Amino acid sequence: MLERASATDSASDRVIETFSESYLAETAAIVARLDTDDMELVASGLARTRDGGGRLFILGVGGSAAHASHAVNDYRKLCGFEAYAPTDNVSELTARANDEGWDATFTEWLRGSRLSEKDALLVFSVGGGDRERGVSANLVAALELARDRGASIFGIVGRDGGATRRLADASVLVPPLYPEHITPHTEGLCAVIWHLLVSHPKLKLNPTKWESVGQEGSR
Repeated sequence: MLERASATDSASDRVIETFSESYLAETAAIVARLDTDDMELVASGLARTRDGGGRLFILGVGGSAAHASHAVNDYRKLCGFEAYAPTDNVSELTARANDEGWDATFTEWLRGSRLSEKDALLVFSVGGGDRERGVSANLVAALELARDRGASIFGIVGRDGGATRRLADASVLVPPLYPEHITPHTEGLCAVIWHLLVSHPKLKLNPTKWESVGQEGSR
């Protein structure tokens, strides 16, 4: 069981006084507990999907849907993936929610995309999906479809990781050290972790703009 980290500056043992200091101290404590071996497993698994000619479907709900859209850009542009997010097409998303029900929004989209064993899901989720509690049940259904089709599953999750953590081939858990800030820390560090992954030498194929501009200017 993960222990809650202390909101003190370990270097000086001084008491942290402002919310900004406290929040950043929490972030630093969580980062220190991240499992880098899990990140390496996700990077290797994603590389196998791409190099095997598979597509990457990035799934998220709420704030994680916005992360998914951003990440699709990064995986396509920097890493050479054929990548998509179902939530990027609001017309189809809302039509499926209206006609087929919210829980089927991702599964029907994935069926229409002919999800196969060559492909992979990458899930961004605070709780990872929990059908029994009625939270992100559309993610759970998508995970179960991926398992049925033999597709790979990867994730970046918080809390106990829910269905994503249970069903994934590899996933990164953002440790829930601070119960009152689980959602902001998970969603904030999700962006840090996927940027780590798209920068990983196993995945990155193309330079980012400002780094390449800086290199040109130094010549």
